[in-house]
Amino acid sequence: MSDKTDSEQIDDIIARQSDWKRDVLIALRAAINAADPAAIEVVKYKKPSKPEGVPFWTHDGDVCYVEVLKNAVRLNFSKGARMKSNDFFNTRLDSKVVRAIDYSDGSHVDEAAVKALVKEAVELNVAAK
Repeated sequence: MSDKTDSEQIDDIIARQSDWKRDVLIALRAAINAADPAAIEVVKYKKPSKPEGVPFWTHDGDVCYVEVLKNAVRLNFSKGARMKSNDFFNTRLDSKVVRAIDYSDGSHVDEAAVKALVKEAVELNVAAK
């Protein structure tokens, strides 16, 4: 059991990444937190194959989470299939629930687009309450 806060655990997850993955994670985190300052950072799904867990942002439910994959950093929106702003999603398009954006080496994080997606995801959660 870690004595670190969830935000500190996310700091550690970011610090362990290679250059481009770290840069993408830093940009995504900044955009998410700027879009919703009330979002809570949480680390979920710790398991033997991923002991560090998965960074989530929540606000009246899961908003989004980031997976570090072998060749990509994936930004997942938990209710992405219900979101109207779907032009930016490039993976998990056949899921009935989740939508995601994969960033690979050399990808640029469109912070304005991420902020808009986060705001819409939060609105979906708040409206469901």
